[in-house]
Amino acid sequence: MNVEPMYLTIFLIAGGIIFLVLFFHYVPFFLWLSAKVSGVNISLVQLFLMRIRNVPPYIIVPGMIEAHKAGLSNITRDELEAHYLAGGHVERVVHALVYASKANIELPFQLILQVAMSSKPCRCRLILKLSTHHP
Repeated sequence: MNVEPMYLTIFLIAGGIIFLVLFFHYVPFFLWLSAKVSGVNISLVQLFLMRIRNVPPYIIVPGMIEAHKAGLSNITRDELEAHYLAGGHVERVVHALVYASKANIELPFQLILQVAMSSKPCRCRLILKLSTHHP
């Protein structure tokens, strides 16, 4: 009885399982699928590169999905990543943009980022104060 084909089969199966585990660890496939179903244009390579840059895709992609669903097309993945890497809170920024949009207040993305990164104790009042000064 020839045992070599049996070892080869076991080796290939074990290698395939290891490959799949590593793939799903470094490439959040289901997050990509969720983004695609929601209409957000992001590639698996971009998600993988986020991991390389130590940016958690599970923070950036939901923000992109929320912004897309709210009709905010001016927010990019790069801007959200840069904000995260600067120590900002991506979810709060996206929520502020969505709230401002729903209240028909035109606040520039950069202004919200500045307010979010400020050390003021009450950012909500500051956002409302700034929104009254911008048409």
